[in-house]
Amino acid sequence: MRLNEIRDLPGATKAKKRLGRGIGSGLGKTSGRGVKGQKARSGVAIKGFEGGQMPLHRRLPKRGFNNIFAKKYNEVNLGRIQAAVDSGRLDGKKPITVTALKDAGLIRRPKDGVRLLGHGEITAKLAFEVTGASASAIKAVEAKGGTVSLKSITGREAPPGDAIKAKRRADKRAAASAKPEPKGGKAAKAEAAKAAGEQPVEGQDGKPAKAEAEEAKAEKPKREAKAEKGEAAEPKKAKADQGEAKKPKAKPAKKD
Repeated sequence: MRLNEIRDLPGATKAKKRLGRGIGSGLGKTSGRGVKGQKARSGVAIKGFEGGQMPLHRRLPKRGFNNIFAKKYNEVNLGRIQAAVDSGRLDGKKPITVTALKDAGLIRRPKDGVRLLGHGEITAKLAFEVTGASASAIKAVEAKGGTVSLKSITGREAPPGDAIKAKRRADKRAAASAKPEPKGGKAAKAEAAKAAGEQPVEGQDGKPAKAEAEEAKAEKPKREAKAEKGEAAEPKKAKADQGEAKKPKAKPAKKD
């Protein structure tokens, strides 16, 4: 074969449509556009136009929305990976990463990572380092003794600090729920004494001696306050008696 003999395959190229080149070509004069009218003019696009009535693309309602934060993953099934390992394109002894899958030709470009799906059978013990995996895929890999570790390649996931904070909050909640609520009052003290093997000493009224001592302490400041009030009232009475003594006694009337 020589350079001047190189040709495209039949049907690879198509001849250009030559317009306005005579009646015999079938595309002369009006060039296949017909006679006058809107469609015979240049710069006209009637895509979706229905003669003035509401077009179909405007009659149909809108549904949902496009998530601008959605991630695009390469979905790879376990069956394809096992076939690649059997054919020697993938080394089963090394961790199967996004780069390894690309080099083996299982994916074209990394995108936002690789999501492992559970369709197909896996027979080898493999270690995966992927961005995501379905529950069935993880179960199938672990059943053969393999491991699946999720790792981001874009860094768009939550930072590790957030995960640490979330774990601390969860530990605090667990500790709070496991800790018994403290009981207060005499009943709790009696229970504590019983647990310690001590018998509470009862007083005259059948109450524990400690409880009577606490009540006496509580009443003592009340008594002192009453005594102070009484002492403050006594000087007022004495002043009132002095005032009565100072008043002059009425003189008896003189008799003529």
